[in-house]
Amino acid sequence: MTFEIVFVLLSLLGMVIALILDKMRPGMVLFSVVVLFLCAGILSPKEMLEGFSNKGMITVAMLFLVSEGVRQSGALGQVIKKLLPVGKTTVFKAQFRMLPTIAFISAFLNNTPVVVIFAPIIKRWAQAVHLPATKFLIPLSYVTILGGICTLIGTSTNLVVHGMILEAGYEGFTMFELGKVGIFIAIAGIIYLFLFSKKLLPDARPDTAVPDEEEEKGESLHRVEAVLGARFPGINKTLAEFNFQRHYGAEVKEIKTRNGQRITEKLNEVVLREGDTLVVMADDTFIPTWGESSVFVMLANGKDTEPVPGKKKRWFALILLILMILGATVGELPVTQEMFPNIKLDMFFFVSVTTIIMAWTKIFPARKYTKYISWDILITIACAFAISKAMVNSGVADGVASYIIGLSHNYGPHVLLAILFIITNLFTELITNNAAAALAFPLALAISQQLGVDPTPFFVVICMAASASFSTPIGYQTNLIVQGIGNYKFTDFVRIGLPLNIITFLISVFLIPLIWPF
Repeated sequence: MTFEIVFVLLSLLGMVIALILDKMRPGMVLFSVVVLFLCAGILSPKEMLEGFSNKGMITVAMLFLVSEGVRQSGALGQVIKKLLPVGKTTVFKAQFRMLPTIAFISAFLNNTPVVVIFAPIIKRWAQAVHLPATKFLIPLSYVTILGGICTLIGTSTNLVVHGMILEAGYEGFTMFELGKVGIFIAIAGIIYLFLFSKKLLPDARPDTAVPDEEEEKGESLHRVEAVLGARFPGINKTLAEFNFQRHYGAEVKEIKTRNGQRITEKLNEVVLREGDTLVVMADDTFIPTWGESSVFVMLANGKDTEPVPGKKKRWFALILLILMILGATVGELPVTQEMFPNIKLDMFFFVSVTTIIMAWTKIFPARKYTKYISWDILITIACAFAISKAMVNSGVADGVASYIIGLSHNYGPHVLLAILFIITNLFTELITNNAAAALAFPLALAISQQLGVDPTPFFVVICMAASASFSTPIGYQTNLIVQGIGNYKFTDFVRIGLPLNIITFLISVFLIPLIWPF
């Protein structure tokens, strides 16, 4: 082994450990590793910075703004209210009305705002119709993931892999190409949730930290659930070190950790993590003051807190979204490319136009646009390109690919496809989806090149495996959001999520080679 291979392998091992232990935000962990590669001469400054100008990364940034525009138009809140049954119903009937439509919506919008808007509304509705909210919130998170794998823009992972494909000199994905396999996974996943979620998900776990009579005191204090975001200033501090009441004027009564624990005693000793849910007693000004702040991913108080603008704004936002999707789809057709040879009418073009129109027509506040972008995700994506390049430059990708091929040389590319899915899926459950794609992509490219086969099936399997984060709450932000508001334990995700991982694996490994032959 050369120095470069050993150095890169040790650095990647340290990166994975740091991500699992949650020592820093993923973007900073990956950026630290990239700087190490720069210092060791494995990456040039140009290679280190290429990811920051990648079209896929910038497309993700603008999609955050488009999703925020749709959210602030009030369209999503109105959609879910029309989907929810009025009066007496059953878990199955309610899921049948909700889940397919939510999956469709999430195919074109960022998952997080969909879950942030829908989760409190669904919980409040479930209480009103006397059904356990626990039967709906994990399925809500899962169907946003299932919908996201069906289109190029459904999840940042698909755009990241698409960008890496273009960087490697291959033709990228079209708008709905991944839907050739994604739609089958989504349909199978939704059917599985219809049939088994009622049995596998727990019954309602009542909130006991703040009794009803405490809310009725003359102080006009109300129970609010606050999910901590990446920019919360008390991350990795205890409540004793970070005085929540002094900062936000609210008293913490309970902490629901990202590991599924519910803590009501010795709260000052608990170390706060991103994704933890705090149950606080706050007055009526708390949500209006902090609702637009990025320090909290979600605030819920059992009431409507989403904006309800006029119909004109809602319809205009929806029309812009539809035109963006149609434009990107039609722009990929050969006829359109011949008509406009000097303009690349792809998703990047149309999302750029849509973002600018939304800003100038005040669909979202243009002065606050930087607040709606998840910068850590963008830095993670940009660094993912550099890490992938370092794995190629050092020879790690070729070496690991040769080792995997050697272990399964008698079985052919189908087994290697299955192995790549398992490796990618394990990484996405333990670290982040974009980091998992960064580690898996150079392996996929090296395996296909050494076998002399088409790399497309390996690229597609990375997209499916990196998004299929169902078995743990920490692999996907939407899982963390519903964990706190639904009072779920870590084992609840394992019980219902592991079979869904297996379903995704079986469909992917069987269908992908049939649709994209080796």
